[in-house]
Amino acid sequence: MTIKITRLCTLLMFVLFYSACKRTPENINRTGIIPQPVSMEFGEGAFVIDEDTKILYPDAFAPVAGFLSEYIGSRVNAEMERIDEEDSDAIIFRQDQSLEKEEAYTLKVTPKNIEISASSPKGAFYAVQSLRQLMPVLSNNAISEEGEMGIPAVDIQDEPRFGYRGQMLDVVRHFFPVEFVKQYIDLMAMLKINTFHWHLTDDQGWRIEIKKYPELTRVGAYRDSTLIGLYGEEPQQWDKKRYGGFYTQEEVKEIVKYAQDRYITVIPEIEMPGHAEAALASYPELGCTGGPYQVQGTWGIHKNIFCTKEETFSFLEGVLDEVAELFPGTYIHIGGDEAPKDHWEQCEVCQALIRSKGLVDESELQSYFVQRIEKYLNGKGKQIIGWDEILEGGLAPNATVMSWRGTKGAVEAAKQHHNVIMTPTSYCYLDYYQYQSDQDDRNVLAIGGYVPLSKVYSFDPIPEELTAEQKKYVLGPQANVWTEYMETTDKVEYMVYPRAIAMAEVGWTAKENKDYESFLYRLQPLIEHLEAMGVNHGYKPEEVEKEKQTVAAIGE
Repeated sequence: MTIKITRLCTLLMFVLFYSACKRTPENINRTGIIPQPVSMEFGEGAFVIDEDTKILYPDAFAPVAGFLSEYIGSRVNAEMERIDEEDSDAIIFRQDQSLEKEEAYTLKVTPKNIEISASSPKGAFYAVQSLRQLMPVLSNNAISEEGEMGIPAVDIQDEPRFGYRGQMLDVVRHFFPVEFVKQYIDLMAMLKINTFHWHLTDDQGWRIEIKKYPELTRVGAYRDSTLIGLYGEEPQQWDKKRYGGFYTQEEVKEIVKYAQDRYITVIPEIEMPGHAEAALASYPELGCTGGPYQVQGTWGIHKNIFCTKEETFSFLEGVLDEVAELFPGTYIHIGGDEAPKDHWEQCEVCQALIRSKGLVDESELQSYFVQRIEKYLNGKGKQIIGWDEILEGGLAPNATVMSWRGTKGAVEAAKQHHNVIMTPTSYCYLDYYQYQSDQDDRNVLAIGGYVPLSKVYSFDPIPEELTAEQKKYVLGPQANVWTEYMETTDKVEYMVYPRAIAMAEVGWTAKENKDYESFLYRLQPLIEHLEAMGVNHGYKPEEVEKEKQTVAAIGE
């Protein structure tokens, strides 16, 4: 006990000294949290977590308390004892129904206790994520040499700006193992991102096992060759290597459960009617021409899309039956983007359907297609999301629009009283270059465009054109990660971080509380946490500073 008191005194002297220094904005921000909380005030002293620290929690918060106990235990090499009543030297969870928002929380650290209050386990979990960022940086599986960790005294009140905060991962263009998907989810959780959009099917592969249609993974999950270099370069070159993979239904369940344990909802994307070449290669009878079709090894838009025959709808319903069982969330994303109508224009079946339904053209045929799928999924208790092309020809009655081609689609949908998710390319596409210097580096290929960290951070998901009533239909923002040029997990991490960190603050923090200089101060310690976790982030402070000065010079 004497040793602990000595250590505590030493740590308190350090923190008190630090507290005297932290009065400047720089010091305060450097000990801050991302996303920036609603309010955060530092106090005097610190709480020391060690082998004697106990934990108190209501049964409803048991999963969150277990998460925290395991996290702390792995760093101080001790198990936290659960107690039945409040005591000093304890982490105390309280269920507080006065915090009306499900994701709201308070976190109060004093030299005596750590107190976490929330109305739901989700809010408590987010408090734990903030607490994690206040802890010392330790590498994966490392144990504190002192057997203790000091947490500075602080009082936080917090809740998110938006209820939807998403991040997408394309596993079609390049396939990633289950363990990486879990790590991707872990990082999302640390940043309080609550929705994982999982892009599972496209022209270049079918990545989810559907037991009713085994050819989808036997054939559709693999391509014979992949494009080398940039899409627009001539002559095109190919690696001539078979490439692919898929997730079994057991693996899907494992990932969904892993996300649920971190209060993240998984939204699967099953593309239709376009981006369907992998499915058509597996079942050629579902196309307009009969083929031959192949799983594509190049990117871009391909003309072969699902035919609007009854056989196609029966097939898609069978697929969606299994998908709906695997993903308990409300939404299923059905794509709807980049569907060329060339084959529909020449297809007798499609033209006959246009006439029989009294449709004007192929755009209305796509609307009929989407609405029919929506009705089927609504009957199973699900709602659809589609890219903003689903507005063409008439929007399905209950559809949510994911606006990627700027904000025009979002404005149009919100004016029609439809929910929208904001993901315009110019702010939210993390497959675009993040540094000017990368555009000249053949080792850092990207699809094009330029979205630096400051541009991501500057995004306001609420379009100015909307009225106060229409703004209520904006659910929140999402960062998209398309992987045409991300062959490895290291490349994904390089492109995603730190820009996804900026997007996390866009989704959580009130507009009036955002400040880019403050964000950069708070980013550095979080980068140290990422490095300790072995994340191959792409943060280059000198490049970020250069870009900031360039923007200032041109007055933007």
